[in-house]
Amino acid sequence: MQATDIAALCHEKGWARTRLVHELRVVARQRNLGQLPEDASLKRMVRQWVSGERGLSHFYADLLTTVFGVPFAVGRPSDRAATSSGDRPDQSLGGELAARIASTASVVDDGLVELLETQTDSFRALDRRLGAGYLLPQTSAHVGQITDLLKHALPGGCRESLAAAGAEAAALAGWQALDLGDPDRAWLLHETGKAAARESANDAVLAHVTAQQAYVLLDLDLAGDALAVMRYARETAGTRVPPVLRAWLWAAEAESLAAVGDDHAARSALDQAAQLLPADPGEQSLPYVFLDQTHLSRWRGHCLARLGATEAIDDLAGAIDRHDPTFARAAAGLHCDLALAYSQRGDHGPARAEAATAQRLAAQLASTRQQRRISRLLTSGEEPSAR
Repeated sequence: MQATDIAALCHEKGWARTRLVHELRVVARQRNLGQLPEDASLKRMVRQWVSGERGLSHFYADLLTTVFGVPFAVGRPSDRAATSSGDRPDQSLGGELAARIASTASVVDDGLVELLETQTDSFRALDRRLGAGYLLPQTSAHVGQITDLLKHALPGGCRESLAAAGAEAAALAGWQALDLGDPDRAWLLHETGKAAARESANDAVLAHVTAQQAYVLLDLDLAGDALAVMRYARETAGTRVPPVLRAWLWAAEAESLAAVGDDHAARSALDQAAQLLPADPGEQSLPYVFLDQTHLSRWRGHCLARLGATEAIDDLAGAIDRHDPTFARAAAGLHCDLALAYSQRGDHGPARAEAATAQRLAAQLASTRQQRRISRLLTSGEEPSAR
């Protein structure tokens, strides 16, 4: 089905546009997709879909497919043939572009950007609890929707904040792809995120997306390259980003230093992170950074375990005791790290118990990345990154 078929489908069901808007909200609520725009904005979007002025994003094509039970195509219907021999293709294309720019300007405002960011936050919370397998298609559609809006948003106004929202949505989708064992897709989604972050002129967003992309390199066993990227992100950001993000960047760099086996530099980077981390990170919180004393202890324990230091057990055991159960994937990593640390100390019974717990949690989340970590631990003791 095309967007222009919506009117006929509503007529068949006897629905007014108010009923269609209601059904869209029901589906969005059932699938935990966040809050949709206000009724007036949704009705305007429906009118533009029906008239052909506006194409369907992946997000709304998916919603309409669920509402009507028939598949909807993304984008506009194919360009209509010119109605007279005097019409020129470039005139038709120009008219569509002008309509698209005007349409984007009519819907993109601070309220819409806030709704998009709220939706990304909802995906983050669900990702922590359910894992990426349930969410990547939805998150990718969300990225596509924001990217589509950004392509036609004029400079000024809300373009920079829209770009920042797109960058962090793409980073989340990229992380989910990496967790599902698709480094190629993860890399490209982070490239999309970095391009949007540069548009946003937000140093913190760009530093975060850049450093997170380096985890793709860590998973490919390119630890030296990962270290170079993480260090570049940290040094480029300098002191222009909040302390909690500076601490996060130092901790990420410590992980890459542990991966290359530089014990002294890794410990020094962890100390830098500890010094920079605010006593109450919530006062300077960033929606895309989860870092407090418990998470930093987990990170430190992973680095020390990877370096073969049995003192990692204290950090990891303490982090497990204080761990927020909603961070299910992080819990799998914690138990895997603790299994490694026990194994290095020769405590094979506790090591097997922790590995079994890690396997169970990773299986529940369908986390290919964590399952691979555990498999490598059990077979050779080698490990990719823990984050």
